[in-house]
Amino acid sequence: MPHATSQSTSSRSTILIVEDDQRELQSLAQTVCSFGYRTETAPDGAVALEKIASTRVDAIITDLVMPRMDGFQFLRALRERDEDYPSIVLTGFGNIDKAISIVHDLRAFWFLEKPAQTNVLATLLERAIHYRSLVSETEQLQRQLRYHGFLGDLYGRSPAMQEVFSSIRQVAPSSASVLITGESGTGKELVANTVHKLSPRAGRPFLAINCAALPETLMESELFGHEKGSFTNALNRHAGCFEQAHQGTLFLDEIGEMPLPMQAKLLRVLQESVVRRVGGTTDIPVDVRVIAATNRSVGEALGHKQLREDLYYRLNVFNIVLPPLRHRKDDIPGLADAIIRHVNQKHEYRIADIHAETMERMLDHSWPGNVRELRNVLERAAIVARDGTLMPEHLPPSFGTPEMRPASQPKGESQNAFSAEVGRPLHELEKAYILLTLESVNQNRKRAAAILGISLRTLHNRLAEYANAEDENLAAARAVN
Repeated sequence: MPHATSQSTSSRSTILIVEDDQRELQSLAQTVCSFGYRTETAPDGAVALEKIASTRVDAIITDLVMPRMDGFQFLRALRERDEDYPSIVLTGFGNIDKAISIVHDLRAFWFLEKPAQTNVLATLLERAIHYRSLVSETEQLQRQLRYHGFLGDLYGRSPAMQEVFSSIRQVAPSSASVLITGESGTGKELVANTVHKLSPRAGRPFLAINCAALPETLMESELFGHEKGSFTNALNRHAGCFEQAHQGTLFLDEIGEMPLPMQAKLLRVLQESVVRRVGGTTDIPVDVRVIAATNRSVGEALGHKQLREDLYYRLNVFNIVLPPLRHRKDDIPGLADAIIRHVNQKHEYRIADIHAETMERMLDHSWPGNVRELRNVLERAAIVARDGTLMPEHLPPSFGTPEMRPASQPKGESQNAFSAEVGRPLHELEKAYILLTLESVNQNRKRAAAILGISLRTLHNRLAEYANAEDENLAAARAVN
């Protein structure tokens, strides 16, 4: 019998059975119906082609030797029409070599020797239906791209995004490592997920890990797993992300935030395709496609020894560069429309459209937080409006670029007035700008990091440095006094 998971979808799937022997045809049809599938039958390839022209078919079971049009001619005709149906070839003893040739040359899904074993046929049909669904999903994504500017959950009609879409289509069918670069909030995880969905691994797991959010002490365990008792609180054996993503895709976001010792261990996994759990003594083979991303300047990260050069070259087999939203403002109306549809569905609102003045303000904005900021702004505005038209007054009060105060302005309104006069040290400018940005967003560190184009961990490190410097200055002052 097929697995339970196939029963939920089998009622929507139709299997075409092509067999000239009526007794075998009826027996096969009864067996396939017992799995929960619908069936169509044909006595030869010619009739089968007519059936396909008028009936939806999800998979095919075909005999090899038949009058008029045999199995080989039938499958070749399908191939010439560029019709991709997963086909299981039935063959009698003595025709196995020919069946294997058909599987290889015409890309038939598999072959079975007569009489077909019921459990084997059930398993193959389940896999064939799953394969067909993946092909249909890929075709749908390609149609979305051609007609509406969508590729999966990504949107963009601008030349910059069309170039990104082209890169995704090129690299997706392979197993090559991909490095996605771009500012925070540009949609790097969506790109990684789209590459996975368009790849042969689409039916396997997709795991996303933010390296900046993982404590250094837990990173090795999360990535590679651990054995029971390998450290305090390791009460059970744990399979790491590489094992969980076996035959699928692992997305490592903010790879530049990964500590250098861990980068060395990651490089070994990529080179040898094996992992060793913390506390383990044996290597575990893994087949994982790795997609990494960073919002850092790669050249700067390499120059400052924050990213290993050998790991960079291992990951950067194929590079996809995501443009910031300010460089593709023509996409903002389409993005806004898609976001509003999602927000309406999520909150059960009835936002109908966006006022022209509201859109004008959005087009004038520099969007330092990119698409993530656009999504947050629109969701907040929708919560205020709930239905009708999004008006300018529905936008956040602080909407716009943080104001830069001249050095001569009194500091009564802010303790962190920004002054960019020549001669001021760079680290002081950076500190003043970071603190001013934090003030402008009411100390929301996550929002500030997005505006500044740095990771949350980097922001935390900068603030810790400022606090330590103040403590040292205070201690020095006390010593003098």
